[in-house]
Amino acid sequence: MTVVREIQRQLPGERIVYFGDTARYPYGQKSPETVTKFGRQDCAFLLEQDVKLIVAACNTVSAYALDTLKDEMQVPVIGVVEPGAVAAAKATHRKLVGVVGTDGTIASGAYQRALTALDPTISVFVQACPLFVPLAEEGWIDSAATLLIAQEYLEPIRESRVDVLVLGCTHYPLLKSVIRKVVGPEVTLTDSAEEAARKISVVLDKIDGHSDGESNFGDRYYVSDVPLRFRDVAERFLGHRLPDVELVSVSGVNP
Repeated sequence: MTVVREIQRQLPGERIVYFGDTARYPYGQKSPETVTKFGRQDCAFLLEQDVKLIVAACNTVSAYALDTLKDEMQVPVIGVVEPGAVAAAKATHRKLVGVVGTDGTIASGAYQRALTALDPTISVFVQACPLFVPLAEEGWIDSAATLLIAQEYLEPIRESRVDVLVLGCTHYPLLKSVIRKVVGPEVTLTDSAEEAARKISVVLDKIDGHSDGESNFGDRYYVSDVPLRFRDVAERFLGHRLPDVELVSVSGVNP
Protein backbone atom coordinates (compact mmCIF):
# COMPACT_ATOMS: atom_id res chain seq x y z
CA MET A 1 0.00 0.00 0.00
CA THR A 2 2.98 2.33 0.41
CA VAL A 3 3.62 1.80 -3.31
CA VAL A 4 -0.05 2.44 -4.10
CA ARG A 5 0.11 5.67 -2.13
CA GLU A 6 3.12 6.88 -4.10
CA ILE A 7 1.58 5.93 -7.45
CA GLN A 8 -1.54 7.89 -6.52
CA ARG A 9 0.63 10.89 -5.63
CA GLN A 10 2.91 10.85 -8.69
CA LEU A 11 0.51 9.46 -11.31
CA PRO A 12 -2.95 10.67 -10.30
CA GLY A 13 -4.39 10.00 -13.75
CA GLU A 14 -3.74 6.27 -13.53
CA ARG A 15 -6.23 3.79 -12.15
CA ILE A 16 -4.99 1.03 -9.85
CA VAL A 17 -6.17 -2.57 -9.71
CA TYR A 18 -4.80 -3.96 -6.46
CA PHE A 19 -4.67 -7.60 -5.43
CA GLY A 20 -3.60 -8.50 -1.91
CA ASP A 21 -3.02 -12.21 -1.28
CA THR A 22 -4.22 -11.99 2.30
CA ALA A 23 -5.03 -15.71 2.43
CA ARG A 24 -1.41 -16.73 1.99
CA TYR A 25 0.74 -13.85 3.18
CA PRO A 26 3.28 -13.14 4.53
CA TYR A 27 5.50 -14.38 1.72
CA GLY A 28 8.71 -13.46 3.54
CA GLN A 29 9.26 -16.84 5.20
CA LYS A 30 8.23 -19.04 2.26
CA SER A 31 10.54 -20.83 -0.18
CA PRO A 32 11.58 -19.30 -3.52
CA GLU A 33 9.57 -21.97 -5.34
CA THR A 34 6.40 -21.19 -3.40
CA VAL A 35 6.82 -17.44 -3.78
CA THR A 36 7.31 -17.85 -7.54
CA LYS A 37 4.18 -20.04 -7.81
CA PHE A 38 2.11 -17.53 -5.86
CA GLY A 39 3.53 -14.65 -7.92
CA ARG A 40 2.46 -16.37 -11.14
CA GLN A 41 -1.07 -16.88 -9.81
CA ASP A 42 -1.31 -13.32 -8.53
CA CYS A 43 -0.20 -11.88 -11.87
CA ALA A 44 -2.56 -14.17 -13.79
CA PHE A 45 -5.46 -12.74 -11.81
CA LEU A 46 -4.33 -9.18 -12.54
CA LEU A 47 -4.02 -9.92 -16.25
CA GLU A 48 -7.66 -11.01 -16.20
CA GLN A 49 -8.47 -7.43 -15.11
CA ASP A 50 -6.94 -6.14 -18.36
CA VAL A 51 -4.06 -4.24 -16.73
CA LYS A 52 -1.35 -2.64 -18.87
CA LEU A 53 1.50 -2.99 -16.36
CA ILE A 54 2.07 -4.98 -13.16
CA VAL A 55 4.00 -3.82 -10.11
CA ALA A 56 5.21 -6.64 -7.88
CA ALA A 57 4.91 -4.41 -4.83
CA CYS A 58 6.42 -7.01 -2.53
CA ASN A 59 10.14 -7.18 -1.90
CA THR A 60 10.11 -10.97 -1.52
CA VAL A 61 8.35 -11.51 -4.85
CA SER A 62 10.70 -8.98 -6.44
CA ALA A 63 13.71 -10.79 -4.97
CA TYR A 64 12.72 -14.35 -5.87
CA ALA A 65 10.37 -14.23 -8.84
CA LEU A 66 10.77 -11.03 -10.84
CA ASP A 67 12.83 -12.46 -13.70
CA THR A 68 10.35 -15.32 -14.13
CA LEU A 69 7.37 -12.98 -14.12
CA LYS A 70 9.01 -10.61 -16.59
CA ASP A 71 9.60 -13.53 -18.96
CA GLU A 72 6.13 -15.03 -18.66
CA MET A 73 3.71 -12.10 -18.42
CA GLN A 74 2.29 -10.33 -21.47
CA VAL A 75 2.72 -6.86 -19.93
CA PRO A 76 5.72 -5.13 -18.33
CA VAL A 77 6.40 -6.23 -14.73
CA ILE A 78 8.22 -3.90 -12.34
CA GLY A 79 9.69 -4.94 -9.00
CA VAL A 80 10.60 -2.87 -5.98
CA VAL A 81 14.12 -4.09 -5.15
CA GLU A 82 15.91 -2.29 -7.99
CA PRO A 83 14.14 1.05 -7.34
CA GLY A 84 14.99 0.79 -3.65
CA ALA A 85 18.64 0.10 -4.46
CA VAL A 86 18.75 3.04 -6.88
CA ALA A 87 17.40 5.38 -4.21
CA ALA A 88 19.97 4.15 -1.68
CA ALA A 89 22.90 4.40 -4.09
CA LYS A 90 21.94 7.99 -4.85
CA ALA A 91 21.68 8.89 -1.16
CA THR A 92 24.82 7.33 0.35
CA HIS A 93 27.98 9.40 0.88
CA ARG A 94 29.98 6.98 3.00
CA LYS A 95 29.24 4.05 0.66
CA LEU A 96 27.85 2.20 3.68
CA VAL A 97 24.26 1.05 3.14
CA GLY A 98 22.08 -1.00 5.46
CA VAL A 99 19.11 -3.06 4.35
CA VAL A 100 16.32 -4.40 6.55
CA GLY A 101 13.69 -6.77 5.21
CA THR A 102 11.89 -10.06 5.60
CA ASP A 103 13.77 -13.33 5.99
CA GLY A 104 13.18 -14.16 2.32
CA THR A 105 14.30 -10.81 0.95
CA ILE A 106 17.49 -10.79 3.01
CA ALA A 107 18.30 -14.45 2.28
CA SER A 108 17.88 -13.88 -1.45
CA GLY A 109 20.78 -11.43 -1.57
CA ALA A 110 18.79 -9.33 -4.05
CA TYR A 111 19.60 -5.96 -2.49
CA GLN A 112 23.27 -6.81 -2.10
CA ARG A 113 23.50 -7.71 -5.79
CA ALA A 114 21.50 -4.68 -6.92
CA LEU A 115 23.53 -2.22 -4.87
CA THR A 116 26.95 -3.57 -5.81
CA ALA A 117 25.89 -3.67 -9.48
CA LEU A 118 25.11 0.04 -9.24
CA ASP A 119 28.32 0.84 -7.35
CA PRO A 120 30.89 -1.86 -6.49
CA THR A 121 32.42 0.38 -3.82
CA ILE A 122 29.25 0.24 -1.68
CA SER A 123 29.41 -2.01 1.38
CA VAL A 124 26.03 -3.53 2.28
CA PHE A 125 24.92 -4.56 5.77
CA VAL A 126 21.70 -6.56 6.05
CA GLN A 127 19.31 -7.54 8.83
CA ALA A 128 16.10 -9.57 8.72
CA CYS A 129 13.31 -8.01 10.82
CA PRO A 130 10.31 -10.36 10.44
CA LEU A 131 8.39 -9.01 13.43
CA PHE A 132 8.12 -5.57 11.83
CA VAL A 133 5.33 -6.77 9.52
CA PRO A 134 2.81 -7.77 12.22
CA LEU A 135 3.74 -4.72 14.30
CA ALA A 136 2.97 -2.41 11.36
CA GLU A 137 -0.31 -4.16 10.61
CA GLU A 138 -1.43 -4.04 14.23
CA GLY A 139 -0.77 -0.31 14.28
CA TRP A 140 1.93 -0.62 16.96
CA ILE A 141 3.77 2.25 15.34
CA ASP A 142 5.37 3.92 18.35
CA SER A 143 4.83 1.52 21.24
CA ALA A 144 7.45 0.67 23.84
CA ALA A 145 7.41 -2.96 22.66
CA THR A 146 8.10 -1.92 19.06
CA LEU A 147 11.00 0.25 20.19
CA LEU A 148 12.55 -2.66 22.13
CA ILE A 149 12.23 -5.00 19.14
CA ALA A 150 13.66 -2.37 16.81
CA GLN A 151 16.64 -1.84 19.12
CA GLU A 152 17.31 -5.58 19.15
CA TYR A 153 17.11 -5.89 15.37
CA LEU A 154 18.91 -2.70 14.44
CA GLU A 155 21.86 -2.64 16.85
CA PRO A 156 24.21 -4.36 14.32
CA ILE A 157 23.10 -1.91 11.63
CA ARG A 158 23.69 1.04 13.93
CA GLU A 159 27.17 -0.21 14.83
CA SER A 160 28.08 -0.54 11.14
CA ARG A 161 27.87 3.28 10.78
CA VAL A 162 25.73 3.20 7.64
CA ASP A 163 24.50 6.55 6.37
CA VAL A 164 21.57 5.06 4.44
CA LEU A 165 19.11 2.39 5.54
CA VAL A 166 16.86 0.75 2.96
CA LEU A 167 13.44 -0.22 4.30
CA GLY A 168 13.32 -3.40 2.22
CA CYS A 169 9.72 -4.31 2.93
CA THR A 170 6.72 -2.23 1.97
CA HIS A 171 5.35 -2.50 5.52
CA TYR A 172 8.38 -0.89 7.11
CA PRO A 173 7.73 2.77 6.18
CA LEU A 174 4.95 2.76 8.76
CA LEU A 175 7.65 2.22 11.40
CA LYS A 176 9.91 5.03 10.20
CA SER A 177 9.63 7.04 13.40
CA VAL A 178 10.72 4.22 15.69
CA ILE A 179 13.44 3.06 13.28
CA ARG A 180 14.80 6.60 13.15
CA LYS A 181 14.90 6.73 16.96
CA VAL A 182 17.18 3.69 16.95
CA VAL A 183 19.52 4.45 14.04
CA GLY A 184 19.66 8.20 14.59
CA PRO A 185 18.71 11.25 12.54
CA GLU A 186 21.96 11.22 10.55
CA VAL A 187 20.91 8.01 8.75
CA THR A 188 18.76 8.51 5.65
CA LEU A 189 15.83 6.10 5.47
CA THR A 190 14.85 5.11 1.94
CA ASP A 191 12.14 2.89 0.56
CA SER A 192 11.30 1.76 -2.93
CA ALA A 193 7.89 3.38 -3.33
CA GLU A 194 8.93 6.79 -4.64
CA GLU A 195 11.55 5.40 -7.04
CA ALA A 196 9.18 2.62 -8.17
CA ALA A 197 6.54 5.18 -9.15
CA ARG A 198 9.15 7.06 -11.17
CA LYS A 199 10.09 3.83 -12.96
CA ILE A 200 6.43 3.13 -13.72
CA SER A 201 6.20 6.52 -15.40
CA VAL A 202 9.30 5.79 -17.50
CA VAL A 203 7.92 2.41 -18.62
CA LEU A 204 4.55 3.96 -19.47
CA ASP A 205 6.41 6.50 -21.60
CA LYS A 206 8.11 3.66 -23.49
CA ILE A 207 4.87 1.80 -24.22
CA ASP A 208 2.86 4.97 -24.77
CA GLY A 209 0.66 3.81 -21.94
CA HIS A 210 -0.05 6.92 -19.87
CA SER A 211 -3.71 7.41 -19.06
CA ASP A 212 -5.53 10.47 -20.32
CA GLY A 213 -7.15 10.75 -16.90
CA GLU A 214 -10.61 10.10 -18.30
CA SER A 215 -11.13 6.53 -17.08
CA ASN A 216 -14.74 5.72 -16.23
CA PHE A 217 -13.84 3.56 -13.24
CA GLY A 218 -11.89 4.22 -10.06
CA ASP A 219 -9.27 2.20 -8.25
CA ARG A 220 -10.29 -1.39 -7.49
CA TYR A 221 -9.14 -3.49 -4.55
CA TYR A 222 -9.28 -7.29 -4.36
CA VAL A 223 -8.09 -9.67 -1.66
CA SER A 224 -8.09 -13.43 -1.17
CA ASP A 225 -9.27 -13.31 2.47
CA VAL A 226 -10.59 -11.05 5.27
CA PRO A 227 -11.49 -7.91 3.25
CA LEU A 228 -12.62 -5.93 6.30
CA ARG A 229 -9.32 -6.55 8.08
CA PHE A 230 -7.45 -5.56 4.91
CA ARG A 231 -9.49 -2.40 4.57
CA ASP A 232 -8.61 -1.28 8.10
CA VAL A 233 -4.89 -1.85 7.53
CA ALA A 234 -4.89 -0.33 4.03
CA GLU A 235 -6.59 2.85 5.19
CA ARG A 236 -3.87 3.21 7.82
CA PHE A 237 -1.24 3.00 5.07
CA LEU A 238 -3.01 5.30 2.61
CA GLY A 239 -4.41 7.85 5.01
CA HIS A 240 -7.83 7.92 3.33
CA ARG A 241 -10.96 5.82 2.96
CA LEU A 242 -11.08 2.96 0.48
CA PRO A 243 -13.92 1.92 -1.80
CA ASP A 244 -15.39 -1.54 -1.32
CA VAL A 245 -12.80 -4.34 -1.16
CA GLU A 246 -13.86 -7.43 -3.10
CA LEU A 247 -13.14 -10.99 -1.96
CA VAL A 248 -11.93 -13.15 -4.86
CA SER A 249 -10.40 -16.55 -5.49
CA VAL A 250 -7.21 -17.09 -7.44
CA SER A 251 -5.74 -20.47 -8.36
CA GLY A 252 -4.90 -22.36 -5.22
CA VAL A 253 -6.72 -19.91 -2.94
CA ASN A 254 -10.09 -20.68 -1.44
CA PRO A 255 -11.60 -17.63 0.31
